[in-house]
Amino acid sequence: MPAKRDYYEVLGVGRDAPAPDIKRAYRKMAMQYHPDRNPDDAQAEERFKEAAEAFEVLSDPEKRKLYDQFGHEGPSRAGFSGFSGTDEIFSHFGDLFGDLFENLGFGSRRSGGPQRGGDVKVELHLGLGDVVEGGDHDIVVPRRDRCGDCGGTGAQTGTTAETCRQCNGQGQVIHRQGFFTLQTTCPVCRGEGKLIVHPCSGCSGTGVIQRESTITINVPAGVDEGQTLRIQGRGHPGGRGGPPGNLYVVIRVDADERFVRDGFDVHSRAKVSMFQAALGCKVTADTLEGTETIEIEPGAQPGYTVVRRGKGIPVLGGRGRGDHHIHLEVVVPEDLSEEHEDVLREIAEERGEAVSAPAKGLFGFGKRRKKKG
Repeated sequence: MPAKRDYYEVLGVGRDAPAPDIKRAYRKMAMQYHPDRNPDDAQAEERFKEAAEAFEVLSDPEKRKLYDQFGHEGPSRAGFSGFSGTDEIFSHFGDLFGDLFENLGFGSRRSGGPQRGGDVKVELHLGLGDVVEGGDHDIVVPRRDRCGDCGGTGAQTGTTAETCRQCNGQGQVIHRQGFFTLQTTCPVCRGEGKLIVHPCSGCSGTGVIQRESTITINVPAGVDEGQTLRIQGRGHPGGRGGPPGNLYVVIRVDADERFVRDGFDVHSRAKVSMFQAALGCKVTADTLEGTETIEIEPGAQPGYTVVRRGKGIPVLGGRGRGDHHIHLEVVVPEDLSEEHEDVLREIAEERGEAVSAPAKGLFGFGKRRKKKG
């Protein structure tokens, strides 16, 4: 019996090759030496089997370490003793390169059994008030539903699906070629195992129809933009008795020009004049509960913040609420009367604060505002 070649040599990679390079090298060889592309070529079959064995060892970190230390005898310590036949190769590597065989036109799994229904994704637009309150909302869901004419069988009323003669109802056909026995999806029934000779006119034989349904979902208080709610079992119905898919509701929170959200806190602004800020006042401000009166302390500076504890967004899945921060915006009047301007100038002089002199008009005459009255 000829000695086994070095696994790295078989795949054409260096001993320090990373895992992705090993996989790429193996896929290339598997495509090149696949028996379907090399009928009646015993040497190609051996190369294919040799590459599969090399990849099985080098793709496993533990087996690769043992191989690097002890050669071909090393992996046997991990329970690997090579391949004894073709069936073992395909059962062992079906998950590793199933997509490879799909590209070659083969399939390894029967598709005639129950199939889970597809998922449905919709968007739900909420206002900030909806986020604070939470509660039930109606949404329109476009989904496939079981055909009422045929009950989901796809066959015309009074008829039934017939067993596929090509695969005898198995959904798979077996190909034997040289060294390999391959099982592929039946090309006649496409893996169903049955054929609908007289399709239902209501659904064209598919067993499902497209319709919109309105369902009510509960949205918890405190949800945020982009969060997704999963409603189990409200997606597309499954096939051949399989379970339905899920409904995913993506939350979209409409912008509110009065508030800026920061987690579970909200921020807003309240405008006051410089006189109100200096002397203190009560001002009406927007809150999540409507308009409320808040008190501004005397001497409040621009940027002064009133924090309303527990008046923000409800904590999602928890207790309590965030805070509401009201930022003070001090507005300087631009329409002072002559009397008001004189009063302010007098106050500034008494406080020792330098201010601009009254504006002068042409020819040295002062530019003064008209007196009231």
